[in-house]
Amino acid sequence: MNEVPLHHVHTYTDVDRAFWAEHLEDWVPRRIIDAHVHIVHPRYQIETLTEEMRHGYWVNELLDMQDAETAERCYHTVYPGREVSCVAFGFPGLGWDIEGANLYVSTEMAKRNCHALAVVRPTWVAEQIAWWLDQPAVIGVKPYYTLIGYDRTTRDRYIEASIFEFLPHHQLEVLDARAAWVTLHVPKADRLGHPDNIREVQEIRRRYPRIKVVIAHLGRSYTLPHAQEGLAPLAEDPGLYFDNSAVLNPAVHRYALETIGPERILYGTDNPIFYLRGRRQWHGRTYVNRCSHPFHFNKERESPEIEAKYTLYMYEALKALKDACAELGLGSAAVEAMLHGNASCLIDATSPSRLREKDPSDHGKETAT
Repeated sequence: MNEVPLHHVHTYTDVDRAFWAEHLEDWVPRRIIDAHVHIVHPRYQIETLTEEMRHGYWVNELLDMQDAETAERCYHTVYPGREVSCVAFGFPGLGWDIEGANLYVSTEMAKRNCHALAVVRPTWVAEQIAWWLDQPAVIGVKPYYTLIGYDRTTRDRYIEASIFEFLPHHQLEVLDARAAWVTLHVPKADRLGHPDNIREVQEIRRRYPRIKVVIAHLGRSYTLPHAQEGLAPLAEDPGLYFDNSAVLNPAVHRYALETIGPERILYGTDNPIFYLRGRRQWHGRTYVNRCSHPFHFNKERESPEIEAKYTLYMYEALKALKDACAELGLGSAAVEAMLHGNASCLIDATSPSRLREKDPSDHGKETAT
């Protein structure tokens, strides 16, 4: 099999080429913006993950971060013939040199005519947030509940936190004044549909209307029940956006398209996580990740014949979105909006001081990553 290295243990194979040719080549638009991707040089990781830590949460086994050169090479491989840009950020965890990683992402994205979000700690004062928004290519921030405090034993010590504990009001005031982008990974075991999340998102939208709020992972709606609980209460706010990164479930994609519409959905990969090869299966409010690599979490292996047909998770996610669009009769305009246009409009709507310089005659063009 003609394999090309991607990142970590992941490769690109003839199976992926065939999957792209059959399902995606004629559907994916010529220009793409990946609105949710982790890019950071591994030299900024200051924490060594033990085997116990890697085995405690499945994503930890996939946390070998991709640097900018690797991401660029992978984009050219997995999106053949496409012009790809991105909104990138480092890994939001206190096991990383946050400041160094932010500067790396800012510098590398500026080189590539892409955009960056600064990972921000809730302890930072307003002047620090403003400083980061002044850095090259930075159009907003990426807060996260794990940044409240360090705990080597679990990533979920602060999962039940209020949004305002990791995105405090003094930071929101700066972000609102600058019309900045915020990609928000909501807390709570109950995900977006928890009443506190709904109330606090609505409060952010009411008090800070200039912020471009993008709720990550469709509110962590990886199963249909979670999507139904979280998306419907926020469906009537036309200024609230969602990225669909890490969502593999076609029923969730369809529900999101029906509920909030393609004009408020941004495409994202959550890579390097979704270079994983395999498929996901759902059981009510839970899911199981299947893959062909012997990761610790991959306990229920399928037959070699089935695993040989696995493609990349990111391709499965695109196929799920494609199937949902087909079921709803959504054509190329809706697809182009989700995979490029919506993110492009939000980028251009950030504070004027943050807008990239470009020739007016070249409006809308993206430089390939």
